[in-house]
Amino acid sequence: MTRDELVAGAREAIDSGSKSFRAASRLFDRTTRERAWLLYWWCRHCDDSCDGQTLGFGPGERRDMAEIRAKTLRAWAGESIGEGPFDALAQLNRERPIPPAMIEDHLAGFALDEQGWRPQSEEDLDRYCYHVAGAVGCMMAVVMGVSPDDSETLERAADLGIAFQLSNIARDLAEDHRSGRCYVPADWLAALGVSEATLFDPEHEPARREIARRLAARVALYEQSARAGVAKLPFRSRVAVLAAARIYGAIGRSVEQRGEAAWSERVTIGRARKLGYVLPSLAEAAYRRRA
Repeated sequence: MTRDELVAGAREAIDSGSKSFRAASRLFDRTTRERAWLLYWWCRHCDDSCDGQTLGFGPGERRDMAEIRAKTLRAWAGESIGEGPFDALAQLNRERPIPPAMIEDHLAGFALDEQGWRPQSEEDLDRYCYHVAGAVGCMMAVVMGVSPDDSETLERAADLGIAFQLSNIARDLAEDHRSGRCYVPADWLAALGVSEATLFDPEHEPARREIARRLAARVALYEQSARAGVAKLPFRSRVAVLAAARIYGAIGRSVEQRGEAAWSERVTIGRARKLGYVLPSLAEAAYRRRA
């Protein structure tokens, strides 16, 4: 596939797989936007392969993560795999090399899911969120021009990815329960007097609300930490990152505010609200640079 064909495939993937990331990506300059799409396509494919989904929804093919890892490493080394998501990663790596440690860290999160891993503590939860999303934040920072040696900025980028994933966990609590997964720390469940199996029993609504509150609080914590790292990004990238932070932060807050209604219908942020986050993101992007 040519670069244009890979970009077109990646754009189709993000258009179908994540309206929030698609909206934020439009604020990048063209080159950064296309590179972000290429990265997204590979990440989305890895996630779908682990979950047995298609673009984050519905039934799909569950694939062996050892196979995904092998193809990923071959693509990272420059080999043409003949599959769009992997060739997209290869193309991205030619343009903006991604440190292999970040690739490995991201793949490690899918390995945890494949093993049926469960977090026992908040620290376990944070570690999982780093692997599945924080490492992507680091890769995105490199895509936006951050040096792989700038550990301080990369840590802030990881914080933003962790915040995004915590919002996802809050939003998908019921969906994960139906799928036999649980990312609520075991010590939270024990303290609230519930188990993974009984979490959605009718009498445990107060426990579910408390879990949503705790997750939203951690989203806010990591989101605030992430803001300290945007000053080194180009202006349009700062705007895009801050807008994405607002969108995903709104998801976590909406889950907390809606209570039980948050899990009967998937929480989404409408187009008008997303557009409404652009102006404050522009203002904050200018402020963060001066600060």
